[in-house]
Amino acid sequence: MKTLMLGNEAVARGLYEAGCSFVSSYPGTPSTEITECAAKYPEIYAEWAPNEKVAMEAAFGACLAGKRSFCGMKHVGLNVAADPLFTISYTGVNAGMIIAVADDAGMHSSQNEQDSRHYAMAAKIPMLEPADSAEGLEFAKLAYELSEQFDTPVLLKMCTRVAHSQSVVEPGERVEAPAKPYEKNGPKYIMMPGNAKRRHPVVEERTNALIAYAETTPLNRVEEGSDHKMGIITSSTSYQYVKEVCGDRFPVLKLGMIWPMPEKLIKDFAAGVEQLVVVEELDGFIEAHCRNMGLSPVGKDTFSCIDELNQNTVAEKLGIPYEKGTALQESIPPRPPVMCAGCPHRGLFYTLAKNKLTVLGDIGCYTLGAVAPLAAIDTTICMGASVSGLHGFNKASGGATEGKSVAVIGDSTFMHSGVTGLINIAYNESNSTVIILDNSITGMTGHQQNPTTGFNLKGDPCTKIDLESLCRSVGIKRVRVVDPYNLAECDQAVKEELAANEPSVIISRRPCALLKYVKHKAPLIANSDKCVGCKSCMRIGCPAISIVDGKAKIDNTLCVGCGVCQQLCKFDALETGKEA
Repeated sequence: MKTLMLGNEAVARGLYEAGCSFVSSYPGTPSTEITECAAKYPEIYAEWAPNEKVAMEAAFGACLAGKRSFCGMKHVGLNVAADPLFTISYTGVNAGMIIAVADDAGMHSSQNEQDSRHYAMAAKIPMLEPADSAEGLEFAKLAYELSEQFDTPVLLKMCTRVAHSQSVVEPGERVEAPAKPYEKNGPKYIMMPGNAKRRHPVVEERTNALIAYAETTPLNRVEEGSDHKMGIITSSTSYQYVKEVCGDRFPVLKLGMIWPMPEKLIKDFAAGVEQLVVVEELDGFIEAHCRNMGLSPVGKDTFSCIDELNQNTVAEKLGIPYEKGTALQESIPPRPPVMCAGCPHRGLFYTLAKNKLTVLGDIGCYTLGAVAPLAAIDTTICMGASVSGLHGFNKASGGATEGKSVAVIGDSTFMHSGVTGLINIAYNESNSTVIILDNSITGMTGHQQNPTTGFNLKGDPCTKIDLESLCRSVGIKRVRVVDPYNLAECDQAVKEELAANEPSVIISRRPCALLKYVKHKAPLIANSDKCVGCKSCMRIGCPAISIVDGKAKIDNTLCVGCGVCQQLCKFDALETGKEA
């Protein structure tokens, strides 16, 4: 029976129907829901790994054992997993293995607009690129067949619009994939130089075979049009924009297998049109392939390599009339990103800003500590970079920045790639203070469990990493825990650890205010008679506090009674409310 599914949900369904048995991923928007949905099928073992590299290596181990496997990540997560990616291209697989990577053109929740298609070409691994949910399901099933037929992992490239939009799919039944026996084969799986040299020609032969496959596979199809003045090559969500704008007017070559690309099919298509146009988001990947074959398409000289495309942009660049729409008569007030009311990170960031410290930040919802009025963060690069960067920052200064700089990193990010940076601090002895913002969950991607929470992906109790013991075990002697709702405690801890002449860790521990099990206090009440309008309470940037007619006002639908603002008011104007 046909039904609507998110693109990510449809991919998970495809994994299920194809007989996938093992899933290991690290959450990262816009890829997260693939693994969350796959975990709902009892036939699939699913887990959150500490990072993407571990997830890919675990998935490879599962396919080596003879079970169809999957790992999922966002585009920047593929950077973390690049090391195993390039080598398992050489080893090939036993049972089928799929690697999903979700790009984020427009940077809705990312720090760059990386185009993951380059990884497929560089690692010499085939990549499929669905354009809607139905293709997400079917391509996932086909990817396993290709993986086993050509002895290769297969990349499945999603993007924000395909991952998070719904379209019609027709689910089928699960077909169990018989387990393949593992056979010891050192020349294939042990990538020491002598073996690797012999595997590289195998990879090149595989690429040639995949190019031949790309010429005839239904994944790549020509859709005829009535006007051959223009022919369009496109893929993914760009294909949807082209069809919405052009309909059946122009011929379209829709590429579902984005690497390796066909050659004869593209040349034959180009020969049948007067002008060849490539419509693709981000880099000119298809365009470069066409130019390498001697073609001269219209591409990135017309369509930007920055941000997402949309229907209006495609229509404008193709010279097709379109409805521009009308502007709203009323201006909509801006809604800048801000930490939630009661966010446990707010008090700690207020303390860091007050002490005018240089703060090396990391990836997570706490990156919002960089925005006004807190403006407490100086850098944000990638997962774990805050800890490693702080060490280099302090070492390069010859100690001049010690006592004036800290790193902040979330509990999940610390487990992902922060602990190695802390080991570096201990081993190479920089006097650095690292603050772990432990909100007991992976917050930014939607409350996924991690190794510090005590629960696995399915919510079952499991081993809980003790952060204090872990930090001490790598050589950090000064480890202390503070409550970020207590500003005086935070201030004292920061000053004392920065004054110490050795590395230290502060764990700022309080669960995320949005967790269902967290019980909040009654909302505070602003006493207008006591309020003098000094706006001290506004310095923490809490969305529950505003100034109305010169006086503080508390939104009782947002306030969780954390009491941080009360510690800033010298006039006791913010009073504790009564429990309902």
